[in-house]
Amino acid sequence: MRELFTEHLIYWLILFLFMLGPYGMIFKKNLVKKLMSMNIMQVAVILFFLALGQKTGGTIPINLPGLIGAEHYINPLPHTLMLTAIVVSLATLGVSLGLLLTVQKRYGTLEEDELLRRMNQ
Repeated sequence: MRELFTEHLIYWLILFLFMLGPYGMIFKKNLVKKLMSMNIMQVAVILFFLALGQKTGGTIPINLPGLIGAEHYINPLPHTLMLTAIVVSLATLGVSLGLLLTVQKRYGTLEEDELLRRMNQ
């Protein structure tokens, strides 16, 4: 049982981070906290893909003398796609924070219950 945790510790940490996301989005009432919870979940997905893209004993994908065959190299595609996902995540976070700033200025709060009450008046 102990080997299960030590050998796959990164996956347990990723699972913990991923589960923080839905918890925060469901149970927190502040919109900034909900946004940060969504961002934590995005980071967990990115870390998961990066962890899956690793290969024990693999090397960077450049032509090195003595290494013949693709089994010795790490596939750069997951890392490339996750770099793109990081950029999209940061852009989404920036736009969302801008929208929350506008909501704060207009309604004077970012608490979900209070915001819904003020919007219905």
